[in-house]
Amino acid sequence: MTWLMLIAAIASEVAATLSLKGAQTEPELYVVVAVGYMLAFALLAGVLKRGMGIGVAYGIWSASGVALTAVLATWIFDEPFGIVMGIGIVCIVIGVVLVETGHRPPVDAGTTEA
Repeated sequence: MTWLMLIAAIASEVAATLSLKGAQTEPELYVVVAVGYMLAFALLAGVLKRGMGIGVAYGIWSASGVALTAVLATWIFDEPFGIVMGIGIVCIVIGVVLVETGHRPPVDAGTTEA
């Protein structure tokens, strides 16, 4: 459930950010922007409340948002996407993987490590 909430937070943030660009020509999209950002932060708060570390949750949320926004803006708004951007997105993905694999959940006080 925590991971689904994080995915929903990412999707909400990306939708809001893309709508921000679209609202430049269609002002009614500002409603999507406001609702999307509020939902994204509420979901992110729920992820943190369920125990995911902030470094992991925020890292994945923000990095995924940047990568998805760049890719989707290319497709939706015909924005340029070059090799340097592609390399940057690969670096973001690698960074997220490193943050996630480097995260160790706390050991319960009542248990011992073998």
